[in-house]
Amino acid sequence: MTDERFVPQKIGINGLGRIGKLSVWYHVERQYFSEIVINIGRHVGTSLEDVAHFIEKDSTYGSLHTFLYGCRAKRVIEEINDKEGTMKINGVKVRVLREHRNPAQIGWSNYNVDLVVDCTGSFLDPTVPHDDPKGSIRGHIASGAKKVILSAPFKIKDKSKPMPDDAITTVEGINDAFYDPHKHVLISSASCTTTCLAYMMKPLIDYFGIQRILSASMATVHAQTSSQPVLDRPPKAGATDLRKNRAVANNIILTTTGAARALGLVIPEMKNVGFIAESVRVPITTGSLIILVVLIQDESFTKPVTREVINNIYKEAVHHFPEGYLVYSEEQNVSSDIIGTPKAAAIIEGHETHTRTAAVRFDIDQIVRALGTAPINADSSIDAEALKKALEPLSNGKHGVLKIPVTQAVIYGWYDNELGSYTNLLGDKTVNIAKTLN
Repeated sequence: MTDERFVPQKIGINGLGRIGKLSVWYHVERQYFSEIVINIGRHVGTSLEDVAHFIEKDSTYGSLHTFLYGCRAKRVIEEINDKEGTMKINGVKVRVLREHRNPAQIGWSNYNVDLVVDCTGSFLDPTVPHDDPKGSIRGHIASGAKKVILSAPFKIKDKSKPMPDDAITTVEGINDAFYDPHKHVLISSASCTTTCLAYMMKPLIDYFGIQRILSASMATVHAQTSSQPVLDRPPKAGATDLRKNRAVANNIILTTTGAARALGLVIPEMKNVGFIAESVRVPITTGSLIILVVLIQDESFTKPVTREVINNIYKEAVHHFPEGYLVYSEEQNVSSDIIGTPKAAAIIEGHETHTRTAAVRFDIDQIVRALGTAPINADSSIDAEALKKALEPLSNGKHGVLKIPVTQAVIYGWYDNELGSYTNLLGDKTVNIAKTLN
C-alpha cells in the first residue's frame, strides 16, 4: 500500500448493505479516491442525516470515528447537505444517489465515475444483457462505468452459457495477475469463504505440488448474514431449502457454499482435486472459521508429513503474499478475537493443526489380474501393459499388498467475513484496478 491520497478519481458503490457500508469505511480510511458516489436507489429515513447515522454507527464494529482514530475520537462526518445529497466523511467527499435501482438508469457518467463496486448481491449473472428490465451488472457499463467489481461470486443462471471472455474472478494476492485491463470489464471478488480458502490451499499446493493433493474437504462455521430472518418465516414459492427460513439468532443452520466451485476459478489446479465444501451458519454477527481437511500422498513412512511441517509451510508462506493477507497464529483465538483486525484473508490457527499418517493398501495380485483382462486404450494416460510387467514381480503371494503412505491434515483458518478479511481485500482490489484506468 502506497501513501497516495485524494487522487483525482472517483469510485462508485452500488448498494449500502453490509459490504457496501464497510467498503465506505475502508475508502474513507485509506483516502485514495477524492470522491465516493454511493447509489442507494431509494430514499432512506427522513433526510440525508439518517444515511449519515447509518454509515457512522455499526452494531458489530462500533462507531466509524472510533474505528478510525480510537476511543478519544470525535465525529468525522460533516457538511451534510440534504439538497445536494453530499457530505464529507473523514475529509472525503461522499455523494449519495437515491433515485434508481436499475444499474442502467443510475447515470454514472453524470458523476464522472469510471469504476463501480456493486455490493447489492442482486446482479450476479454476467451473461444478462445491460437492458434487461430487472437490471444487470452490465447496466453499470451502459450507465457510463468502464469497469465493474462484483462483491460476490458470479452466478450464471443458464448453465449452458459459458463465462463471458470479459469477466474474471480474482482474489487479491492469489490470481490477480490474470486480470487483463484491456480485456476484463467485469471482475468478481469471489466470496469471503473462497478468499480465506484460497489462502489456506495455495501454500499447500506450492509446497507439495497438486499431484500429491489427493483430495480435500472443508466446512465453514460461518457467521449469520442479512439474508437470514430474525424469526421463522414461510418459504417462498418453489423454495427447496426450508432451513434458510428459520430464525437466525437461536439456531445452528446447515446450508450450502459455492466455495469449491469458485476456488477452481481462482486456482485452476483445484479442478483436478476431489473437493467437498459445506457450510454451517451460527448465530454470531461476524468472525468465521474454515476447517480444512487435506489428504496428501506422503513420500515415506519414515518421514511423514507432520504437524510441524504443515505449520512451517504457513509460517514461511506469510512472507510470500502481500503483507498482512496471511497470518499465522498460535494464540488460541476465539471468533471475536479476529473481528476487524488483523486485516487478513486467513488467520491460520497453528495451535490446532493435526496430522495422521496411514497406509493406503492395494492388492497387487488383483491389480495385475485386472490389467491382464483390461483392453489397452491408446488414449489412456496409463500404459497398462508396462504397468502390468512392472507389478508382476511383486505378485508372488508373499508381497501381494502395496502400501502407500498418506497423511490426513486438519487445518483451521479464521476470517472476518465482513470488514477485516473480505472488505479489506476488496478495497485493495478496487484501488489496484483504479490505477489501471489512469
